Amino acid sequence: MELGNKRKFLLRKFFNEYLDLNRSKEDEQLTVDAIRSGVEFKGTNLWVLIFATFIASLGLNVNSTAVIIGAMLISPLMGPIMGVGLSIGLNDFELMKRSLKSYLVATLFSVTTATIYFSFTPLDEVQSELLARTSPTIYDVFIALVGGLAGIVALATKEKGNVIPGVAIATALMPPLCTAGFGIATGNLLYFLGAFYLYFINSVFISLATYIGVRVMHFQRKQFVDKAREKLVKRYIIWITIGTMCPAVYLTYNIVRETFYQSAANHFIAEELQFPDSQILSREISYDKREIKVVFVGKEVSKDQIAAAQHRLADYNLSKTNLVVFQGMGDGSAVDISNIKSMVMEDFYRNSEKRLKEQDEEINTLRKQLADFSGSDWMGKQLGQELKVLFPEIKTLSVSKSLRLSVDSSRIDTLTYAIIDCQRVPDSKSRDKIVKWLKAKTGDAHLQLIVE
Repeated sequence: MELGNKRKFLLRKFFNEYLDLNRSKEDEQLTVDAIRSGVEFKGTNLWVLIFATFIASLGLNVNSTAVIIGAMLISPLMGPIMGVGLSIGLNDFELMKRSLKSYLVATLFSVTTATIYFSFTPLDEVQSELLARTSPTIYDVFIALVGGLAGIVALATKEKGNVIPGVAIATALMPPLCTAGFGIATGNLLYFLGAFYLYFINSVFISLATYIGVRVMHFQRKQFVDKAREKLVKRYIIWITIGTMCPAVYLTYNIVRETFYQSAANHFIAEELQFPDSQILSREISYDKREIKVVFVGKEVSKDQIAAAQHRLADYNLSKTNLVVFQGMGDGSAVDISNIKSMVMEDFYRNSEKRLKEQDEEINTLRKQLADFSGSDWMGKQLGQELKVLFPEIKTLSVSKSLRLSVDSSRIDTLTYAIIDCQRVPDSKSRDKIVKWLKAKTGDAHLQLIVE
């Protein structure tokens, strides 16, 4: 019992010393005022948002990550989203109304601005930065939740640092809105829905994280003189929260299921669809259709092998999945050529990158060997100064490496020769001293000294 109490005491001491948020907590009212000030989207804030949207749209259009990051740093979108979480934590219905209104205004202006830009831009090619914002994953949910927690903790403490800009970059609220605008401008409903889906999920989980942070740090709830009004406000807040969270929970559940499905399908392909003399050129996994499409090149895979693989789908929790295999291009099957090209280019890039890395390592090794062979890494001005002090009789020093062939054994050795030109011939003691010093400098125990 005493040991258990001691452990509890040590844990409590560790928590209070290292993890207690109240140690550097900012004045609560200052934190609330800081979040409130960022909620309104009028005048300057709205113009900054419009400019940030244009910058993000340009970055997505030209596929520039640096420009997109710059737009996320400029964007003031975090304000109303954190305001919603704060209002729920404080029972502040007026703040919630202002935050939701500003959130809708900001969303509308951002999507409209992006739509206008993409309607007139001459660059209409879909870039990878755009595609990355059309299909949210479970990782986006975790990033939004943890990023929101980091944001509220930073705002509530005195040492704010550069956390808020980092949260804005990590949670990436601006790019999905611009991608939604691209979807409207190009008439692609799937891009619009996918991007807006990602934006909504990020917003909800940042608000949730803000609410959690507010409650964990015990912010003072708003007090009402009229208890009936307090009950009504709480009811409104609860219903709005449920109305917001229900679709978010449902969407997140689908994201989790799709992530598990993708992982299981990739595991199945890696374990069951590897055949001798055949290579997978392309793969396409569709969670909605419950379908795995694979394109093979090389030796044809037999129907029995494909059937056996199809039968083993159930072992990977893919029992209702249909396996579609394409082999060759002459069977009239609908093969996604662009996907194949993408896979080929990806393999080419990966192999080229690997080869370049190997070549760089080989060049560095050869440079080191050349430096060792020529002695250029240790012969220099400093060596001459040492020689003047230690062996003033030496006028010049030449060091070179040579190959020696043993005729009887055909063995080839590398020998280091040091040739010195002296004012006078050194005696045996001086000669031994010179040889030892040169051996230490060159690192060659078999160095041969020649005196001219």
